[in-house]
Amino acid sequence: MDYAAWKLFIDAAELGSLSKVALAYGTSQPHISRRIGELEQECGGRLFQRTGRGVVLTELGQRIAPKVRGWLTSTEQLVNDVRTSAGTPIGKVRIGSLPSTAHPLVTTLHRHLAERYPLIQLAVREGQGAQLETWLEDGGVDLAILFRTGPVPRDGDIYLVEAPTYVMSAAGDALTSKPTVPFAALHDLPLVLFCRPSSWRDHLEQLAVERGITLNVALEADSLRLQAHIVADGGVYALLGPHAIAGVSKDYRLQSSRLVDPPITRHIALAMSRHGEMTLACRTVMQVIREIAKSGAAVPAPNEV
Repeated sequence: MDYAAWKLFIDAAELGSLSKVALAYGTSQPHISRRIGELEQECGGRLFQRTGRGVVLTELGQRIAPKVRGWLTSTEQLVNDVRTSAGTPIGKVRIGSLPSTAHPLVTTLHRHLAERYPLIQLAVREGQGAQLETWLEDGGVDLAILFRTGPVPRDGDIYLVEAPTYVMSAAGDALTSKPTVPFAALHDLPLVLFCRPSSWRDHLEQLAVERGITLNVALEADSLRLQAHIVADGGVYALLGPHAIAGVSKDYRLQSSRLVDPPITRHIALAMSRHGEMTLACRTVMQVIREIAKSGAAVPAPNEV
């Protein structure tokens, strides 16, 4: 079987247009049509029906497409296994990331991999803490970059960066006009916090109970941009780390002050799924992430917060 020809067949089935396939392959539509025609001749039947809007699979094409996809996947995996056995990191690594850490950490990771390990392909999904935990648990991602509040790593987690907590407000707000804000100042302060379930919410509320403080949750929102927009309008505050604040401060008039007495520190952690095999590509990505964190490239500069 001709791998390239059957890959072309699947691409045409998914794109539904020979002109789009030609554009993706950097060639002409007549060339793609000729290749498909040769494949149909070998099969002894039409694989595609031409329509005014492109192409659709015939009954024969629909019948064989799942088997072809399976064969292509197993062939690709065999090639990856051979190269991995030779010590070459290759294959897809699925990463779950908090929106606040996607830049600069994940963007820096992509650049390093493209330069040093071009055969590794990243698939990045963004989500909040509970969603990332679910993806790790059900094997939806291989690795996740998320926040941990415990002082010591557990369950194989790797702590990368320590992140203090800031009170974010609209520009010109009196509370955040000084470098620090005591935790006691949060009493009855209108806050926008992440939706439940949230280990971060649980941690904050436990600290509040211990200190006899009431947290006034005026609004719940998982979107960082929505939180920033609401805070920028004034009268509501958010509790965020430096990565999140650096990401939204370019688009909104905000200011922030570090939370102290006590200081609330979280850790950006690298967590691994307990499902599936830890491939060479996955181990390589983990190592590069640790190198980036150690270099300080994953941490916003102080003047960005």
